Amino acid sequence: MKKSLYEDELRRLQAELVTMQEWVRESGARIVVIFEGRDAAGKGSAIKRVTEYLNPRIARVVALPIPTERERGQWYFQRYIKNLPTAGEIVLMDRSWYNRAGVEKVMGYCTPDEYRRFLHQAPLFERMLVEDGILLIKYWFSVSDTEQEARFRSRQQDPMRRWKLSETDVLSITKWVDYSKAKDEMFVHTDIAEAPWWVVESEDKRAARLNMINHFLSLVPYEHMEPPVVHIPHRPPASDYERPPRELNRPVPDHAARITELAAAKSVGKAKGKGKA
Repeated sequence: MKKSLYEDELRRLQAELVTMQEWVRESGARIVVIFEGRDAAGKGSAIKRVTEYLNPRIARVVALPIPTERERGQWYFQRYIKNLPTAGEIVLMDRSWYNRAGVEKVMGYCTPDEYRRFLHQAPLFERMLVEDGILLIKYWFSVSDTEQEARFRSRQQDPMRRWKLSETDVLSITKWVDYSKAKDEMFVHTDIAEAPWWVVESEDKRAARLNMINHFLSLVPYEHMEPPVVHIPHRPPASDYERPPRELNRPVPDHAARITELAAAKSVGKAKGKGKA
């Protein structure tokens, strides 16, 4: 997909997301979107595009860390319940309670009894959410083993994204089949009519983002709602106010001006060099 085509369609879909957000706010809808899948499958970048222009007070991302000692002693779903949306909210879960059916199962972070209990309780829990009026949407981002490894190596070489690469991520290469089996078993028990799994083919990240956002919009029964008109008043004259001298402030150094001057000087130097040649 050409970058220009991708960006135009992404912009259109993001405008629709803003429209949908207004309906969520006005209608008091509650939406939970779960993002699961292989490591480096593109979940985070998809979430970023969904939320880019949305109001963080309405659409919030939940990415829970490793459970605390106190949370380990709670009912497994308990720490997720307190992050569910209230009326007029969208919650996007970057990983969710399905950690137990994936990472925890494969890496041995939970016991066999805890794993079996999760597979039994998850459909019951989700049916209760849906029965209470929450729109629950579950996405599984699918990527091939070769593409996953390529993305890991790209992260390893990029200092801006190296933080995304953890030891658990790297181990997923050696445990590819184990994760596949865990995903298949998870689907058998939790792909329910009330909250089915939707698979996003994410070999092509751009296509995956567009496909996921377009599908998400198709599942939300939103109506076009114009936001309230905000009238900007005229500024009254500041007749009784005198601004203190600027010299009293501590200004941030003008780094932008400095690098602009350096770039201009460098450009002049190159031009002179070409002239001599």
